[in-house]
Amino acid sequence: MLTLDKIYHAAYVLQNVIRRTDLISAPKINPESNIYLKPENLQLTGSFKIRGSYYKISQLSDAEKAKGVVACSAGNHAQGVALGATKNNIKSIICLPDCAPISKVEATRNYGAEICMVEGVYDDAYQQALRLKEEMGYTFIHPFDDEAVIAGQGTIGLELINQLKELDAVIVPVGGGGLISGVAYAIKTLNPNIKIYGVQSSGAPSMYNSLQHGRIERLSDVSTIADGISVKEPGVNTFDICRQYVDDIVTVTDDEVSSAILTLIEQHKLIAEGAGAVSVAAAMFNKVPIKGKNVICLVSGGNIDVNILDRVIKRGLLTSGRSCMLTVELIDKPGQLLNISRIIAEKGGNVIGVHHERANATMAVNGCFLRINMETRNFEQIEEIKKALLDAGFHICE
Repeated sequence: MLTLDKIYHAAYVLQNVIRRTDLISAPKINPESNIYLKPENLQLTGSFKIRGSYYKISQLSDAEKAKGVVACSAGNHAQGVALGATKNNIKSIICLPDCAPISKVEATRNYGAEICMVEGVYDDAYQQALRLKEEMGYTFIHPFDDEAVIAGQGTIGLELINQLKELDAVIVPVGGGGLISGVAYAIKTLNPNIKIYGVQSSGAPSMYNSLQHGRIERLSDVSTIADGISVKEPGVNTFDICRQYVDDIVTVTDDEVSSAILTLIEQHKLIAEGAGAVSVAAAMFNKVPIKGKNVICLVSGGNIDVNILDRVIKRGLLTSGRSCMLTVELIDKPGQLLNISRIIAEKGGNVIGVHHERANATMAVNGCFLRINMETRNFEQIEEIKKALLDAGFHICE
């Protein structure tokens, strides 16, 4: 069984292994609350996963260590197991689907793991890992539904209580539930008055649905930019712990996550992956009751693909009113673009792209469309620009 003693033992084992991640004050995340960030995106391997993986591996018997370990993951768990095994001088094999990003494959290899590429998707890689476990006698390191792994993640809870004495609430990303199970168990056992809120993506609400319906449910499919928490089914252990110790679980959209990632970059110079930013999104968009409270958002990881980051930033700019595309219908004559540009400039907007398109069959012969891409401060400024254009006699297409 999971016990507080086991979590304290994990903290002892990990004290010279993991990096200390200090709290960062984030007053602008939600001005009505006192928000702090726990930046586990700055942890070794770029996420909290090293805590649970290392502790689980450290507790194996000599016979188990001699045979090695096997895991299945295309992300943070793979890197945590690889580094944990390497630091304990034992063999690790990570089964990865052949669609896994090259950057993550190479990162896992660089931490010392032997890579086993499997044709297909995650489920195919998972089945291969189980076959290797049976055939070769490796110990399978589960990404979340293991008490030793949960205990390792629970060391974060111990740190949070020590780092913020007047702590009212903690917001935690949730995938399979290993992280929030450890954090919730540790904190609630020491101080049951502290609220624990979990956050899932609206495109992968496996734990959310399961707790709502009082039984473990499996999603038929998942779709979210927060790939680190895109889990179809929570664990047996994690479901039971969450049901007992977690106060509530909410969901956030991909647009809200994109805005949170952008906010972390701009305000705190932190790179978070989608899974790591869901806690911040929940605070930003008031998904949990934290007004006037001292709150810690756990930023669980920062391993985001550079190409994905570029798209997420663009999405975040649009959803936060920092970027806008306007289509103006007008008569094609000299001076039109000059007048529109002048109005936008007077209102403080910055035109970064213009596309001129001739009229279609339903418009006047001398009609045209002008598509303008511009940088703006917020949605209020966008509305000011639209009003000024309308007042000048221009027609904006919705």
